[in-house]
Amino acid sequence: MTEETAKPWLNLYPEEIPPHIELEDKSLVDLFQEAVQLYQDKTAVHFLGKKLSFKELYEQAMALAAYLQKLGLSKGEKVAIMLPNCPQAVVSFYGALLAGGIVVQTNPLYTERELTFQLNDSNAKYIISLDLLYPKISKVKASTNVEHVIVSKIQDYLPFPKNWLYPFIQKKQNGLIVKVEHRGTNHLLSEIVKSGRESYTPISINSEEDLALLQYTGGTTGFPKGVMLTHRNLVANATMCSHWLYKCKKGEEKILGVLPFFHVYGLTTVLILSVLQGYEMILLPKFDVETVLKTIHRQKPTLFPGAPTIYIALLNHPNLKNYDLSSIDSCISGSAPLPVEVQEKFEEVTGGKLVEGYGLTESSPVTHANFLWTERVSGSIGVPWPDTDAMVISLQTGEQVPLNEIGEIAVRGPQVMKGYWNRPEETEAVLKDGWFLTGDLGYMDERGYFYIVDRKKDMIIASGFNIYPREVEEVLYEHEKIQEAVVAGVPDPYRGETVKAYIVLKEGAVCTEEEIDAFTRQHLAAYKVPRIYEFRNELPKTAVGKILRRALVEEEKEKQKKAT
Repeated sequence: MTEETAKPWLNLYPEEIPPHIELEDKSLVDLFQEAVQLYQDKTAVHFLGKKLSFKELYEQAMALAAYLQKLGLSKGEKVAIMLPNCPQAVVSFYGALLAGGIVVQTNPLYTERELTFQLNDSNAKYIISLDLLYPKISKVKASTNVEHVIVSKIQDYLPFPKNWLYPFIQKKQNGLIVKVEHRGTNHLLSEIVKSGRESYTPISINSEEDLALLQYTGGTTGFPKGVMLTHRNLVANATMCSHWLYKCKKGEEKILGVLPFFHVYGLTTVLILSVLQGYEMILLPKFDVETVLKTIHRQKPTLFPGAPTIYIALLNHPNLKNYDLSSIDSCISGSAPLPVEVQEKFEEVTGGKLVEGYGLTESSPVTHANFLWTERVSGSIGVPWPDTDAMVISLQTGEQVPLNEIGEIAVRGPQVMKGYWNRPEETEAVLKDGWFLTGDLGYMDERGYFYIVDRKKDMIIASGFNIYPREVEEVLYEHEKIQEAVVAGVPDPYRGETVKAYIVLKEGAVCTEEEIDAFTRQHLAAYKVPRIYEFRNELPKTAVGKILRRALVEEEKEKQKKAT
């Protein structure tokens, strides 16, 4: 069997994308240092009007690395970074790696319980965060192994007069100003970056074996697992991404960084890719629709990785027509299925390309995507990336299934994780002979395009019928009055499970259950049609905009428990 027969998708590759990439034995630190040599005076980070060149970024990261080593950081120790997208997040990421540390990305929105669990599970001894989050950290510090807290202020990286006005805005919005002094086990990043790097000791990194990142999976039930990603995993995925975006020019593009860096999708496709390619990162600390529209209008980013909910929110903004989005050239959407009508409308508004991709935290994260400038297939997650293999296996036998037959998607490639931190049994359950079992159900067609029908655990079994939420959601998104929709299986005494749809209507729209029910019955078999509809103002989401279906299921179970 030839490679083209075993991997039919390779026949679809345009000549600009190589099926195999010769990865050099380089760490993220090596690539950062190379980027500084090539682009030292070029803008690396743009943040609310403040610019930081590659050289300035490197000097600050090196100063932080030297300081961490002075505090006693040894190779392989964990550094938690609890920051929104801001220059400090980039400085902290590379500073920790330069010092020999392993980064533990931490969501700033974590509760004290969630923060305590992650710090203890990872055994982080250092944490870098904002002054506003310091009270939360100080409350949990005693119950963790954290020894040193490094604090920064948003205003430290704002231009004048924003830096002068920010404390007043902060006090008005949050009712307090947190003051942290640079002494004892508390340290100020603003002082650290001035301290120089003379005492820095270079660290030897084995890119294939040494971890760069512990990225916790965001489960809605049970405890999150720390995904062990090596330098090679992350370098490989960013390199694949650069080849997929073959029309983008090194040193010339601007990426809009709305996806948070504490999620591996934003970390790889914005932060790491930007350094690898010499791009400018335009960072926003949180997703706000109007701010994003204004930023695109003024700063003219060319690349915009995002999630369907982000694109939907932009398209439904009442003042959309007042903003020029024509600078946007390329977007890969991830974290959730991309509705066809969203794709088409966004391309019409921007004149750029928006395609669906697919990945998981365990694969750094991207494994598949549609082609941006050649054929793409609506409803498909596309084809595997270079050096990435994929197949569909039977849930019963574990053997590969025939074409167009639904099974569990398995992937392998240099971007696949080393395993779960301190969870050998769970690692063994999903890593089989180099293949990672994704937990996603799907199929592959004759040409090598892959399709996701749903998460294995999200499949609804009603009266013995298998129902895939994604199929029902695609139909709901076609309704002209629906902005967002998610479908879940909820307990039902007669059917076992039944289909429930949670719906957010477009602003100003009025719609009844009967109207939506009549619409879905035109497009779906009767057993797939939702039996329950619930209208909401918003849906629960992760930080990257993925709708939390499981959170709604748990909520439903709690309701039923209280009712009995």
